[in-house]
Amino acid sequence: MTREQLKQLLIKTRKEKGLTQEEVASLTKAGITRQYYGMIENGERRPSVEIAKSVADVLDIDWTIFFEVKCNLELRDEKQAI
Repeated sequence: MTREQLKQLLIKTRKEKGLTQEEVASLTKAGITRQYYGMIENGERRPSVEIAKSVADVLDIDWTIFFEVKCNLELRDEKQAI
């Protein structure tokens, strides 16, 4: 799964549940902000395992999706280019 595919999945799932980014953030047990969740959703941040599990619980998705190799390689390569 690419970062764009992950982004689309997160947006689609959140909207299907009728949630805003703010609501997803507030429903997590990890205490994240709307801004931080937005960065995760946009592929700008990679969540910790704890946050990934918490967001996945809210959205009813598999938490390991955040750690698929292709997404992480794209993010790492982008950060190294900066």
